[in-house]
Amino acid sequence: MKLIALLLLWLAVPGFAQADEALWKLLAKGGQVLMIRHGLTTPGVGDPPGFRLEDCATQRNLSEEGRAEARKLGAALKTRGIPVGEVLASPWCRCVETAQLAFGRSTRWDALSNVFGRPENVEAQLKALRPRVAAYRGSANLVLVTHGSTTVALTGVSPAMGEIVVLSPGGKDGFRVAGRLIAWN
Repeated sequence: MKLIALLLLWLAVPGFAQADEALWKLLAKGGQVLMIRHGLTTPGVGDPPGFRLEDCATQRNLSEEGRAEARKLGAALKTRGIPVGEVLASPWCRCVETAQLAFGRSTRWDALSNVFGRPENVEAQLKALRPRVAAYRGSANLVLVTHGSTTVALTGVSPAMGEIVVLSPGGKDGFRVAGRLIAWN
């Protein structure tokens, strides 16, 4: 179903495929920040009451489809020769697992934590995220595996599960949204 919707979009929107190719070329050069929403999860919104970060069994986790998407995402980046530098992930198990399946590694970073239902954390997390994204100048791409709510707070973009929001550091606001990709299709 997702593939059909993307195919229809590709046919209906002039330049859609070309825009994707331009974004892939930008990523191949390095120096970008890939903000990735974790893969597809078990049904629900947020986490069950009483969940604990240190116990994945208490959280909403990746579904089998989400695990497959994460593997495909990593394979797509590797196939296209996209240089991947540091991989940072929210401490939520679904983000850590997405990073592990896609890249084989990650470092947990609290600034990528889920802000859904936690409005009191947004300002502090953005205060950590903005300068990190704006200052990035690596030869590879920086990867941030996080949540939709955190991505929206930083960029104004509401990504699908498994979607990449590409951020280009620099400019008057510190970075700009260069585009969006679904790499696993």
